[in-house]
Amino acid sequence: MMGTDAELDAAGIGGAPLRAAYAHCRELHARHGRSYYLATRVLPPARRPAIHALYGFARWVDDIVDAPGPADTPAGGRRLIDAVEADLAAALAGAPAERPVVRAVADCALRYDIDPPLFSAFLASMRMDLDVAGYADYAALRGYMYGSAAVIGLQVLPVLGTSVPRAEAAPHAAALGEAFQLTNFLRDVAEDLDRGRVYLPADVLAAHGADRGLLAHCRRTGDQDPRVRAAFAELARINRDVYRRAEPGIAMLHPVSRPCVATALRLYRGILDRIEAADYDVWTRRHSVPRARRAGMALPALGRALTARLLSP
Repeated sequence: MMGTDAELDAAGIGGAPLRAAYAHCRELHARHGRSYYLATRVLPPARRPAIHALYGFARWVDDIVDAPGPADTPAGGRRLIDAVEADLAAALAGAPAERPVVRAVADCALRYDIDPPLFSAFLASMRMDLDVAGYADYAALRGYMYGSAAVIGLQVLPVLGTSVPRAEAAPHAAALGEAFQLTNFLRDVAEDLDRGRVYLPADVLAAHGADRGLLAHCRRTGDQDPRVRAAFAELARINRDVYRRAEPGIAMLHPVSRPCVATALRLYRGILDRIEAADYDVWTRRHSVPRARRAGMALPALGRALTARLLSP
C-alpha cells in the first residue's frame, strides 16, 4: 500500500507544516473511520489526501464536542467551535491557520473550490450537539443531518469528480452522507444515550410504543424490547430508502472514483445488514463488517479502480 509521503507527492502537496497537517488527518481517518478509510484506499493516490483532510476535520470537530475537556459545558464547546470557524475563515482568505487540521482542510477546500458555506453548515450542526438532546420527527432530524452528514457528501464531490454536471450528482452525494449517518445512529444508539442524546425521531419511536425512557431501559439492561425492535425496523427501512436514493449517483462520478464510493456504500450498508441480522440488538454489541469481508469487498473494487485509471484520459 502506498504510504503518506507518496500520496502527498502524487497530490502535489509541499511544505513540511502542510504535509504534516495532511498526515495527521490521514492518521485520524485511519484510526476512526475504518470503512471510509478502506474505501479511500481504492481512490487514485492524488485524491486521497483531500478525503483524509475532509474526514479528519469532521472527526476532529466532532471530538471537540464529544470528548472530555474544555468543551465539557455548552458554552465552552461553542467557544471552541467559534474559534475553529474563525481559524478556517482566515485560512480560506489566505492567512496561516493556527491549527494543523484546519491548515489541511483549508488547503483542500482551496485546491478543489469547495463551497465555504458547506463548512459553516457542518459547524452549525456541531453546535446543535451541545444543546439539542433529541428530535421530534424525521424532518427535524434531517435538518441536523444536512449539516452533519449531507454536506460531507457535497464536500467530497469536487474531489471525486463527476461525469455529469456537479449539480446533477449533488442530491445523490448528499443522500449518501445521510444514509451513512442513519446507519451510525442505529448502530451507536447506546453510546449516544450515554452522551445524553437520541438521534432517532421521537414520532417514529412513539408510533411503536417506544420512547427515550424505554431506550434508556434497554441500554441499562440489554433488554430486546419488541416495541424498540419494531421502531428500529422502521428506521432501517427508511435508511434503505435513502441508500436507494443515493446509489444512482455512483454512475455520475468520474470513473476512477466510482469503485471507491461503491465500496463505501457496500461496507456501510453491510453494517445495516448485520444490525438487521441481529434482530436490532444494538445493546450488547457494536456492529461492524468483519475484516475478511471488508477485504473481500475492497479487493475487487481495487481491480476496477486500476482498470478505470488505465482507461481514463
